[in-house]
Parts: sequence; structure tokens; C-alpha cells
Amino acid sequence: MIFDKNQNIPTDDKTIRRALIREVEDLYRGANHFKIIEELGILNGEARIDIAVINGLIHGYEIKSDVDTLNRLPDQMKYFNSVLDKVTIVVGKKHLTDAIKIIPEWWGISIARIIDVDKGVTFVNIRDAEQNPNQDVFSLTSLLWKDEAINILEMMNLAGGIRSKTRLEVFQKLIDVLDRKTIGEKVRECLCSRPTLKFDLSYMPCGD
Repeated sequence: MIFDKNQNIPTDDKTIRRALIREVEDLYRGANHFKIIEELGILNGEARIDIAVINGLIHGYEIKSDVDTLNRLPDQMKYFNSVLDKVTIVVGKKHLTDAIKIIPEWWGISIARIIDVDKGVTFVNIRDAEQNPNQDVFSLTSLLWKDEAINILEMMNLAGGIRSKTRLEVFQKLIDVLDRKTIGEKVRECLCSRPTLKFDLSYMPCGD
């Protein structure tokens, strides 16, 4: 059997992920600050977005390769929609039609495919991501660690008696004293200032 290197080859998560990180790094190379985080936990780990880019907003990229299924996507989508500023789904070609039926119109869509093994994965942008119209401020705040939320309140001299409160009570205090825009800024600052962990890929100091 003769192998045709130019036939369409099924994609997998690992292959797409490596190529997507390079693609995103190139995309943001001219930016002053950005950070890439793999497997960012959403709502205390109820879901994880494959790749999150922090650069003035939180843009999540969810990978569904040719060898994956879309079974978990509806549930994942609910969590992503509550927290992320923008979302792009990156799919193998076989999932394009079904993915479009599931995701909201503000999600971006990109196809990942391998046409030539020598060139590896290429991406075809189908639709740009738009701003999330349904972001929930409490869910967004839940990206913070409790100590991070307390530190924010301390900087505002509003942390009196707060250390004895539960994590959720601390978050509610933040929501009571800060507007949505400021909370978004503080969340991004904290995500960017965290030490590089197992899944983090930090390319530059991050800021707005």
C-alpha cells in the first residue's frame, strides 16, 4: 500500500494543541503582554478550557479533534459561557457541521486539519469570536483564589473581618464593592501573576 502524505489525516488533541499554542503565540507576539494557560479550571474545576489566553480579556480555545466526540460540549459550553470573555472552538473537519448546531453565535470557529504531513496542522478560520453577552460576574469572580480576593479587598481597605468569611462570601463582597469591568481587570491580573504551574505556558508578563 502506498501512503499518500497529502491525504486528509485525522487530527488528535495533542497535535492540534501544540500547533494551536504556536499559532496563538504568533498571533499575540506583537502584544505588550499576554499569558497562555493550558487547562484553566472553570467554576472550581467543573470544566476546563483547553487553552486560555489572557490579554485584556480571557479568550478560551476548546479543542475537539477528529478522534474526539462532542458529547461533553453542551455541558462544557454552559460553564464557558458563564466565565470567559470570548470562546473559539477548534474542531477537526468531521465535527464542523455538528459543532455549529451546538455553539452560540458569538463563539468563534476554526477548523484544524492536516493536509500535508510535512506542514503539520493548518487552521482555517470560519468565524471570529465575539464578546460574550452572557458573562456572569459571580462565576467570573470564582476564577480567583480566596487569598487573591482578600488581597484585592485589603488594597481597598475593605477587608475588615473578611478573613473569617467563606470563599463565596468573600466573592460576594468583591461584587458588592466593585463594578464588572474592575472585577474583570482584577481577575486577569491575578491569573497573570500566578506562578507557572504544570499546565501554564507563560510567554510574557501579562497586563491590560
